[in-house]
Amino acid sequence: MKNITKVFLAVLAITGSMFLLIQNNAMSAENKSPAPQPVVAEGHKQITLGAGCFWCVEAVFHRLPGVISATSGYMGGTDPQPSYKSVIYENTGEVEVVHVVYDPAKISTETVLEWFWKAHDPTQTDGQGNDKGHQYLSYIFAHTDEELNASETSKKAIQAKFKAPIATKIVKAEKFFPAEVYHQDYYHLNGNKDPYCKAVIAPKLDKIGLTDKPKLAK
Repeated sequence: MKNITKVFLAVLAITGSMFLLIQNNAMSAENKSPAPQPVVAEGHKQITLGAGCFWCVEAVFHRLPGVISATSGYMGGTDPQPSYKSVIYENTGEVEVVHVVYDPAKISTETVLEWFWKAHDPTQTDGQGNDKGHQYLSYIFAHTDEELNASETSKKAIQAKFKAPIATKIVKAEKFFPAEVYHQDYYHLNGNKDPYCKAVIAPKLDKIGLTDKPKLAK
């Protein structure tokens, strides 16, 4: 049964890629350009998280009260101006991430991290689900020493819930590169059309109790 599931998900990934290719061919130059940098207002905090496909992670954080923005993008690596093509197909070392801006008066760093652990399998060492490769590894990019310490503490605490060692790397944040406009709000805009959204993201949101939560419920 597990092999059948893996084959199904692999076929689904290919189907999703074809959908994305067709969609890409019809896009304007603006939609293929990088999205704007997220704004971090005074009093707000930021953290950058890698947990597999950024469409999935973004969909989770868009639904959490206290989250101001969740922006898909890239961090780490060697490309001075990474794109989806270079990150996925040219292996320049970047990780698919979601940059989360949040209001600490409404959601704590600890709670943000709790949702990060729920949103993926942090023990997987080669990617996330059927998405294999460095681009999909589990990462916490902390923007402050306080966030770095909170992440290490959270990782130690959550380890008790997993039999296998947590593989998540915790490092200082580097420059964040927003992904192309068409990757932003991907599930919100394509959830009823893209096969990957229907078969992977929707069940994940259901599993962690976020199916009926509105996007960006601040």
